[in-house]
Amino acid sequence: MKKNFILCGLTGWCMEVLWTGMGSIMARDPKLTCKTSMWMFPIYGLASLMAPVCCRMRGRNIFFRGGVYTCCIFAAEYATGAVLKKHDRCPWDYSSGPANIHGLINLSYTPAWFVAGLCFERILTTTSHD
Repeated sequence: MKKNFILCGLTGWCMEVLWTGMGSIMARDPKLTCKTSMWMFPIYGLASLMAPVCCRMRGRNIFFRGGVYTCCIFAAEYATGAVLKKHDRCPWDYSSGPANIHGLINLSYTPAWFVAGLCFERILTTTSHD
């Protein structure tokens, strides 16, 4: 469990750095600046809790699996964001974006979370479990 938590945390951080770095490319920022927060490591690490779900869904349709993972990620993002926001620590705010729910999740990111969920599945089903 500890190994998966660390792997998911690091993978999430790397995905976020690439995602925000791609935003810099789109904004024509020659420095290719990317951004994340220390809070994000344990939040992404929570993806390790999906391991039993991944095992139970083995052999199911990729769209079904990705959809379930996307829902899990949105739920975790909303819950952790609400707690952090209550203490003025939330590093994201989607309030100005389209399809946001209380500024804590942005449904426009569904495709990105779909892919991220499948990446976490790959990690959680190919590593040895503690």
